[in-house]
This record gives sequence, structure tokens and C-alpha cells, in this order.
Amino acid sequence: MANENSVHQAMLAAIPHLRAFAISLSGSIERADDLVQVALLRGLENLDKFQPGTSMQAWLFTILRNQFHTDYRRRRREVEDPDGAMAQQLAVMPEQGPHLDFRDLQVALTKLSVEQREALLLVSAEGVSYEEAAQICGVNIGTIKSRVSRARTRLAELLALDGDDDLGPDRLVRAALFKHVP
Repeated sequence: MANENSVHQAMLAAIPHLRAFAISLSGSIERADDLVQVALLRGLENLDKFQPGTSMQAWLFTILRNQFHTDYRRRRREVEDPDGAMAQQLAVMPEQGPHLDFRDLQVALTKLSVEQREALLLVSAEGVSYEEAAQICGVNIGTIKSRVSRARTRLAELLALDGDDDLGPDRLVRAALFKHVP
């Protein structure tokens, strides 16, 4: 108990020195007090790692210094935005849109003939060449090309696609991201 008491006394004696060091590092009394508190808490949590006979103050200085650098690196990646102006300019694509688009595509694919769906999926989704798709399906290459073309046209009709404007972000998303719809 006497040894534990002397360790705690050494920690208490180090506080004014830790505080002065923390103020010199951070330039802020409030930030320095936070650093000292964290250093003391970490010191207490890791007291089993302190080597008796060494300087408690030096050990706590090391903990404080490491915490300061960790906080500094973290703050460098953060942007202060007290009035929320930057946050208001941020936009995130809604997550449900792609899921709904995929579901619509799945439903539309079921409305294609088996031959068209098979040809389209082989060529477009699986990346099989027209020649390989023709061999797989046991038809001429021209037949595969025709089935793929008709399948694409039918999908565009089923999904009510009006050209390139319907690919990518929809009008609502473009309006949110760009604040005007072209």
C-alpha cells in the first residue's frame, strides 16, 4: 500500500509540470487541462506498465505528448464548421435509389422472352462475346445480335428510359446536387 501511495503522490506532484508542458504544446489552457486529464487517466489505467525506479513525470510526459500528437493528427482531418455552412453544402446520393432501380430491372427482365433475356444476360452481364453466345444458344451470330438489340429496346421501354438523361442520377438527385435541373 505504501508503494501504491508513493506512485499516486508522484502522479500528483507531476500535475503542475504536465499542465505547463501541455499549455506549451497546445497553446490553450482548456486543451491543456484536457490533455493532463487524459494523461493521468491513461497513466492510472496502465500503471502496471510503469517501471518502478524510473521517473513518473517523464512517463506521464510521454503519455501526454503521444495524446497531443494523436489529437493533432485527428484534428487535421477535421474541418471546423461551427455555423453548419459546409455541412449544408454536402450532398449524399440516396441509398435506396440504386436498390429500387435494380429491382425495377429484375422485374423488367422477367417480361422479356426467354431467348432475349438469355442473349442479353450472356452478352451484357456475363461479358460473353456474340460468337460465344451464339454457340451457347445454338443459333447464328446474327440471331444473337438481333435478340440482344430487341431485348435492350424492350428494356428501355419497360423501364421508361428516355435516353442518356435517364442514366445516372435522376432529376431529383440532380436538383439536390446541382441546385438546378438542366
